[in-house]
Amino acid sequence: MALKSSMRTERSRVNYLGSAKSGTKHLWAMRVTSVALLVLAIAFVIIMLSLVGKDYNAVRTELSSPLPAILLLLFILTGVYHMMIGMQVIIEDYVHGTHLREWALIANICFSAFVGLSCVYAVLKINF
Repeated sequence: MALKSSMRTERSRVNYLGSAKSGTKHLWAMRVTSVALLVLAIAFVIIMLSLVGKDYNAVRTELSSPLPAILLLLFILTGVYHMMIGMQVIIEDYVHGTHLREWALIANICFSAFVGLSCVYAVLKINF
């Protein structure tokens, strides 16, 4: 059986397989969440250091005030979103096979949602 030579150009062979035009959006989302996480991580460390040596009720009272709770929620949600985008890029780049890639992306979204909702629930439970 002879090899079938194609009259198509290299570019036409990769049409519809290339960029989905979302690379720039992911790049900017990663950069913005990275900077936000840097600022929020500093706030998180400051909050945690202020709680060192306090008993359970004092810690719960401190975390029940709005500012620390909002900063913790922002830190958690930004971190989970950053993790989800990063894992999506890794899956899209390194997982081969269409079905496996699709399932891995679905699992990534579900795992990120589970982690984010669990952490938000924990913070809200402390507040109420």
